[in-house]
Amino acid sequence: MRALVTGGAGFIGSHVVERLLQAGWQVGVVDDLSTGQRANVPPGVQLHVSSLLDPELPEWVAYFGPDVVFHLAAQVKVSRSLAAPVRDAQINIEGSIRLLEACRQLGKVRRVVYASSAAVYGEPHVLPLPEEHPIHPLTPYGLSKYTVEQYLAIYRHLYGLSYTVLRYANVYGPRQDASGEGGVVAIFAERVSHGKAPVLFGDGAQTRDFVYASDVAQANLLAAQTPEADGQVFNIGTSQPIRIDELADHMQREAARLWGVPAVPRVHQAPRPGDIRDSCLDYRKAKEVLGWQPQVPLDEGLRRTLEWYRQQRLVGPAERSDR
Repeated sequence: MRALVTGGAGFIGSHVVERLLQAGWQVGVVDDLSTGQRANVPPGVQLHVSSLLDPELPEWVAYFGPDVVFHLAAQVKVSRSLAAPVRDAQINIEGSIRLLEACRQLGKVRRVVYASSAAVYGEPHVLPLPEEHPIHPLTPYGLSKYTVEQYLAIYRHLYGLSYTVLRYANVYGPRQDASGEGGVVAIFAERVSHGKAPVLFGDGAQTRDFVYASDVAQANLLAAQTPEADGQVFNIGTSQPIRIDELADHMQREAARLWGVPAVPRVHQAPRPGDIRDSCLDYRKAKEVLGWQPQVPLDEGLRRTLEWYRQQRLVGPAERSDR
C-alpha cells in the first residue's frame, strides 16, 4: 500500500508516517515546511516540499500514485484564523478541495483519511461529546474543518471517493511545536523545563481531553484499513478531561523529578477569544467500529513528552538537524 501524508513533516503527521512505515506501507509526504521540519521525515520517505495551493500538486500526487491519502496539512492556529480568516480558508478549505480534485483525477485513491477537530462542536451541550452532537464552530478554524468534512461527503456522493473523518481531541507528544499557539502540553513542557512559570489563560479551571500522538497515529491506520469506516466520522480522544491548572501542576512536579527544576507560581492572563470552557470526546464509536481505544495514559504520555524535551536540551542543534 502506498500512502500520501499531507503535513507529514509536522507533529501529528510525522507520527502517522512512522506508524505507516511500521505497518509496511510505502509513504510519501507533502509539506511546505512552514511549521513542519525536514528532520521529522524518516530516511527513505519521499518528501515533496509544496503547499496544497501549488498548481503542480496534482502532478506530484499522480506521480506518487497513493492508494490512501492521509490529509493532515492545515492552518491550525485559532488566533490566526481570527486575525486572517481569508488565509485560513485558502489553506484549509481551498487547499483541501485542490487535494480532493487531485485524488479524483488520479482515480485510484481508495480512501482519504481526514484530520478534523473537536473545534467543530463549539460549546458542548453534553460531555463527553458524541459524534451526533450539534455542530456549532465558534472560530473560522473550526468552521474550515467542518466545511472540508462536507466536501468529503460530496466527493463520495458524486465521485465515489471513500473517506473517513477523525475529529481529534487535544493531541500531545514528542515533536509538538511549543512556539506561538502550539499545544498547551508543548508550551508547558518548554516553560517548565527551563524553570519558567506556566501561563494559563483565564482561571485555569477549563478542561480538555488529551490524547497521545502515537494513539492518534494508530487511529489513522485503522481508519484506512477498516471497510466499515467508509463515510464515517469518529471522535479520537480519551473521554477523560483534566483541568488546565491540574495539568500545569502535574508537569511542574514531573519537571522537578526529571531535572530538579523548582516549581514557580503560575501566571494567569485574560481568556483568549474563541476558547471554549470544556471539551471532552466520547470515543465509543471508534472503539466499536475501528477497534481503537487510547493506550497511553496521560501520566505516561506526559513523562515521555517531558523526557523528549529533556533530550532536546542535551543534544546540540547540529545533532538535532541530522536526526
